[in-house]
Amino acid sequence: MATPISSAAGIATTNAIADQARGIARLLLEGFDHHYAVFRECARAAKRHFEAGNWLAIQHVARDRIDFYDRRVQETAANIEREHHFAGLDGAGGEMLWEQVKLHYIGLLIEHKQPECAETFFNSVSVKTLRRGYFHNRFIFVRPTISTEHIDADPPSYRSYYPLQQGLRHALIDIVLDFRFERRFSDFGADLRHVLAAFRRRFPRPFRLESNHQIQVLSSPFFRNQTAYIVGRVVNGAHAYPFVVPVKHDAAEKLHFDALLMDDVDLALLFSANRAYFLVDMEVPSAYIDFLRAILPDKTAAELYTMVGLQKAGKNLFFRDFLHHLRHSRDKFIIAPGIKGLVMTVFTLPSYPYVFKVIRDKIAVSKDTDRKKVKQKYWLVKHHDRVGRMTDILEYSDVAFPRERFSDALIAELGAVAPSVIEFERDHVVVKHLYIERRMIPLNLYLEHADDAQRAHAMREYGDALKELAAVNIFAGDLLFKNFGVTRFGRVVFYDYDEIEYLTACNFRKIPPPPPGWDDMSEDIWYPVGPHDVFPEEFETFLLTDPRTRECFRRLHADLLDARWWQAMQAEIRTGRLAEVLSYQGAVRFPSPAAPSSTVRARAAD
Repeated sequence: MATPISSAAGIATTNAIADQARGIARLLLEGFDHHYAVFRECARAAKRHFEAGNWLAIQHVARDRIDFYDRRVQETAANIEREHHFAGLDGAGGEMLWEQVKLHYIGLLIEHKQPECAETFFNSVSVKTLRRGYFHNRFIFVRPTISTEHIDADPPSYRSYYPLQQGLRHALIDIVLDFRFERRFSDFGADLRHVLAAFRRRFPRPFRLESNHQIQVLSSPFFRNQTAYIVGRVVNGAHAYPFVVPVKHDAAEKLHFDALLMDDVDLALLFSANRAYFLVDMEVPSAYIDFLRAILPDKTAAELYTMVGLQKAGKNLFFRDFLHHLRHSRDKFIIAPGIKGLVMTVFTLPSYPYVFKVIRDKIAVSKDTDRKKVKQKYWLVKHHDRVGRMTDILEYSDVAFPRERFSDALIAELGAVAPSVIEFERDHVVVKHLYIERRMIPLNLYLEHADDAQRAHAMREYGDALKELAAVNIFAGDLLFKNFGVTRFGRVVFYDYDEIEYLTACNFRKIPPPPPGWDDMSEDIWYPVGPHDVFPEEFETFLLTDPRTRECFRRLHADLLDARWWQAMQAEIRTGRLAEVLSYQGAVRFPSPAAPSSTVRARAAD
């Protein structure tokens, strides 16, 4: 029997849709594979630059890598539109097509080494093309489909060494040799002695070695600024002890081990979201993340993906975790406690350790800025070395929150100060643009309840934060305590970026003496003030109004009240030398040849 024409036409249409879906799926995966190849090349370039001592090049690679992902997404979306004339879903046929695209894409990921990142890339391209109403699991990867549990590289992502067979000294030698550093070590024998002594202090004798005793080390070093990090763990019986060995250049431009980090706090601060992302070459990122989660149990997978430079995958995982929390909690979003901002409206969910920030439609006249400038400031922070003193930012668009979870006061606040940013869609509040940051105790609120010891620590930390930011060419702009937060480790971190500036763009001045006969009661000033002028001696007047706080600050950081200190820091930066703020306590450093003069040592209190 002949096939009816209508049936034949239907089959032909179905086949055409399937062919088109396969083609789009291939373009999507080709786009991701291109991105990941560039991502890995950035890490390889970091190794070359580290060995050459080219710190500026490492910073450029780290900064540029952040933008590569969005370029590949835009490029892939354009390729799909050009080759398949696809610019969005249109009716049932379009919906069927994209469902088929997703199914074919899943098939392509079965043997893939980075399936979770490839799913994120699929989502990124999809949201460029599809309307928000299609942002659910039929059309994008709201839930993951490919398990990464048993994926590993060949050779494996980490190497194992057996001190029981070869001795600890020889095991350490093999570890270093396997990294194939091209630059020589200045005194490798001394480095080994320092590491061995540090291990013995950590594991005092008698220490029973079990039959499974081994040292496991991730195959690729982690690079950030002027340091390479060897990351591993010591396995003994049922226990695993994490460690990190920073490798640095000495004054003679040779390598040396700088410390052995095994303390939980040191490791947490090293992998803090307040620092710049690492550059690390990973064929199988999930294997690295599994390893890191085992040694950093307090860090989420989202945080760790972000820390190794896969911030889009981190964003994706963060939002999955957030949606999970919403389903299993009942409290409401409220206006964040503290002094209301003049640029941002901030809200939070008390049961969730993050804050949500929305740019106001009408920014206070006292703030010389607008929405575009604020976004540029946050972009600057994302691309800069944050040295542990600026918290990372997650940026989202078109986020739908359940309306019932918003307090009436918050709805009224958003409607009053940011009506252009919110929409009401059935039972949801859609926020068109927002930033998400980890919640901290605002420094001004912390000081209200601080005892003498806490106040002194907070002022030391606050001053250290300003100095460490200055060392990497950052001036906070608005130095009010409300713009700084206290972390769970007691560190003071800057988090309000709407007035942030490059230090070298500021003009630090001393207030000139008044002319003879000047009326001290006059509200006018006797000297001209330019748009970038900063008078550090005024910090005391406007910031240190509490006598106890003023006494602490002057005792610890009186130099910050002198324009000459800031001018000297500017001069140092303009020489082209890049300062480095250590990511760990200075007290744990090994004795070593003199470090380059540009190094800023972290205080033991860090």
